Amino acid sequence: MECQLRDISVYYEEYGEGRPIIMIHGYTIDHRMMVGCMEPILNTIQGYKRIYLDLPGMGRTKGEQWITSSDKMLEVVLQFIEKVIPGQRYLLAGESYGGYLARGVAYHQANNIDGLFLLCPVVKERDNNRTLPQKTVLVRNKSLLGGLSKEEAEGFEEMSVVQSMEILERYKSEILSGVNMADMGFLEKLRENYYFSFEAGLIDHKYEKPALFILGRQDSCVGYKDAWDILEKYPRATFAVLDRAGHNLQFEQVDLFEAMVKEWLFRIKESLQV
Repeated sequence: MECQLRDISVYYEEYGEGRPIIMIHGYTIDHRMMVGCMEPILNTIQGYKRIYLDLPGMGRTKGEQWITSSDKMLEVVLQFIEKVIPGQRYLLAGESYGGYLARGVAYHQANNIDGLFLLCPVVKERDNNRTLPQKTVLVRNKSLLGGLSKEEAEGFEEMSVVQSMEILERYKSEILSGVNMADMGFLEKLRENYYFSFEAGLIDHKYEKPALFILGRQDSCVGYKDAWDILEKYPRATFAVLDRAGHNLQFEQVDLFEAMVKEWLFRIKESLQV
């Protein structure tokens, strides 16, 4: 589906009916990442309309040249939400850079957002500013890597904490498929203005509805300690750091991931009944 905004057309997919959940994927990938981890949970639960968009420069959404900062990227997301669910309350989920954008959305629209889920969220922009654990592979499969091309093996090795055929297949279909479509030139320019202009206000902003942070103990991309530093601004948040999990923890700790998302949905439903 296409959502025509003022200066850009945004591709998105929609599943189900009911309370809207806006899903925002991470940097260089596309909507398939969020579909892959959230649909196995939500397609068994009635009452939710799941909306997965492709951010500009990723997936099927063109990276328009006027989008030169995260402020502009956020502007697109806010316009998109207003266009597809005008005036409605909703839930919001974001992964990695999508988690950073989700925090930006919540900064502007907290009253409309009944629940917030941040999966391995970006808190600090540059790697050298992040508090990161050392890169670790806990479960290595050398024979699996031997069957891959050099580029595939390097990419999978860089991101994986647990190596298995099932995880590799999901990595290819839900991560690598999006990376192969990304406009890398557009995204490199965007990183020059990665922080929001309202960063100071964002750090101090409090979100008081049910929230969920899930992070990987071995996530060497965004880490987990930086997210801990902002936890006090989310007084209704569950904060989980999962062992045996990196930046793609939704592949590596499937059962825990799905259980925690379901519990988050329960807390939201409960809070709305009070």
